[in-house]
Amino acid sequence: MNDLAEIISQNEDRIRAEWIRSMSNTVQRADLISKAELDEQCRDILRAIVAGVKTSRPTEISSSGWATGRELLSEISASRARQGFSPVEVATFVLSLKQPLFAAIREKFVSSQEKLFDTIWSATELLDRLALVTTEAYMATREELILRQQQELLELSTPVVKLWDGILALPIIGTLDSARTQVVMENLLESVVATNSKYAIIDITGVPTVDTLVAQHLLKTITAARLMGAECIISGVRPQIAQTIVHLGINLEDVVTKAKLADAFALALQRSGRTVVRSSSAPTSPISNLFAKRED
Repeated sequence: MNDLAEIISQNEDRIRAEWIRSMSNTVQRADLISKAELDEQCRDILRAIVAGVKTSRPTEISSSGWATGRELLSEISASRARQGFSPVEVATFVLSLKQPLFAAIREKFVSSQEKLFDTIWSATELLDRLALVTTEAYMATREELILRQQQELLELSTPVVKLWDGILALPIIGTLDSARTQVVMENLLESVVATNSKYAIIDITGVPTVDTLVAQHLLKTITAARLMGAECIISGVRPQIAQTIVHLGINLEDVVTKAKLADAFALALQRSGRTVVRSSSAPTSPISNLFAKRED
């Protein structure tokens, strides 16, 4: 292993240049990373490998001697995951070091086949394990990004709209699961407290199906809103959903339901002591005036 460290140290500039050149047609993404940044990363990795092989074997990259190398590769992989590199590109970044490194090893031990094979095998084990470290770090970062995006989509897909003073509307699109129900409940309760609303309309027009689990999630949300002093009205109950609720024996007797959001809004206005009337003196639109002039 000291031979491998010596080979890398003595030929660092050449190995780095050939390494970068070998990546030009595979993973060197000029649109995502600059050449100067790539050169710096390759230099740091080569020096971390030298420090690691001087203290530990290539099969022991979990030891303290490889701490700097592991941290460096994890940071690079996480950064590339956020930049948009693919898993193959991240793994190939390390694996493409094999060719220039093997060439330097072959040049060093051209007269000793035994040392040549031993050193190349050690270098192969080392680079394969380092590639696994980069892949694991990449996947972990991607999972974090996906979870964060899913959470943001959940929050965006459950907006609470203020229809009138004291009247809120919560349109739900898609299916309801436990995680989304929690987001729906939190958004609704926060809006009820912030606006001091007494009525909340939960519109399920965009919910494809209502089964026992979805109904339970709706009832939990309604119960929580009632505890905060808000009465809930469910709108968007289509004939298919009504039949499903009846067949499943779901008890919604204590919940006011309406077929349309407009009907639910009218009921909320009525219960809050308000009415909407048509004004006979409403001004006409410019388009109406234009047609009226043409008729004259």
